[in-house]
Amino acid sequence: MDAESQENHLKAYGITYWVLLQNVKVKWLLNYRGGSFLLPDAETFRRECQIRGVSFEVISDSNTQQILEEIESPSQNMEAIDLEKAPKIAVYTPKGKLPWDDAVTMVLEYAEIPYEKVYDEEVLNDELILYDWLHLHHEDFTGQFGKFYRSFRTASWYIEEKKEAEALAEKLGYAKVSEAKRDVALKIRNYVLGGGFMFAMCSATDSFDIALSAEGVDICEPMFDGDASEPNYQSKIDYNKTFAFKDYILERSPMVYEFSSIDMTNKRDIPKELDYFSLMDFSAKWDPIPTMLNQNHTALVKGFMGQTTSFTREEIKSNVLVLGENRANGEAKYIHGIKGKGFFTFYGGHDPEDYQHRVGDPKTELELHPTSPGYRLILNNILFPAAKKKKQKT
Repeated sequence: MDAESQENHLKAYGITYWVLLQNVKVKWLLNYRGGSFLLPDAETFRRECQIRGVSFEVISDSNTQQILEEIESPSQNMEAIDLEKAPKIAVYTPKGKLPWDDAVTMVLEYAEIPYEKVYDEEVLNDELILYDWLHLHHEDFTGQFGKFYRSFRTASWYIEEKKEAEALAEKLGYAKVSEAKRDVALKIRNYVLGGGFMFAMCSATDSFDIALSAEGVDICEPMFDGDASEPNYQSKIDYNKTFAFKDYILERSPMVYEFSSIDMTNKRDIPKELDYFSLMDFSAKWDPIPTMLNQNHTALVKGFMGQTTSFTREEIKSNVLVLGENRANGEAKYIHGIKGKGFFTFYGGHDPEDYQHRVGDPKTELELHPTSPGYRLILNNILFPAAKKKKQKT
């Protein structure tokens, strides 16, 4: 999985997932040649790699033992992690097509990793218990319809989507979309507390935390929910209820395409050609979880924008781990934390290979980006739940 010898990093994850589906264990060699996967040799596995265009090497048992001994050495920042079971994956996404694309569903389909779609009805019916891993689609959990009001309130897709969201909320027994989304966010919170793995990108990150912190508080203006917001609602926000963020100021104006001060989009002054974020280096033996999530063939990854591009460092809770950052701009791009028995990862930006994706833009063709380091971070999160928990070293 290093930069020089792997022709398709993304499909390599699909191969690994497919092998796990055959009830065959895999070893993930953290920090060894870009985070390589060690599979048992079988003709069917070789053939599948060839069909999917994934580079591989066949090594002897003695060579395998040498590699594992090298990894085990205390002098090496490496670790061999057992992957035991293919996690069952759910993507939270509306049933109909939207005028934007979702990077996670695109890379899952490109890597040929199976997933199922869930949305509000399934979440409220407690169907998340059926899944090991949940991705939150580019979504607004605050009930403000993505804060698209200023630019798109007369667009046919916006009007139709608003109608559909209101009809679904009514079907589910809610007077307002914001109330339905609040309860969906609470169900997702409970899923994580109970041991689920949750991954979110772009506006699903900050809008999720905002919805949790505004439980019981009306923060929506009349064009969103038909009545005025509560006076002085900022003072009623409860940061103790959030996963990752604290001390943020909500954006009150419906004419501003922004949820709060969490997002760094409007605070950035970085030219595209200099926009990169760096992955933090962790001890593979002592901190295997963040090491897994940061496996890559480069430590420097191209930046990319979104409604929520990155996160203000001062507004991230102290118990949340920053995995990737642009230190010069004081922003975190990729963060991870523990909540109850479960885990969450937030990844800022919309599409790792489309610098500034806009509504109506064509989707990214991943055939043109088979070695994308930005997309590898998503796939690290897919395999993370498959890892066997090791006893903490003492």
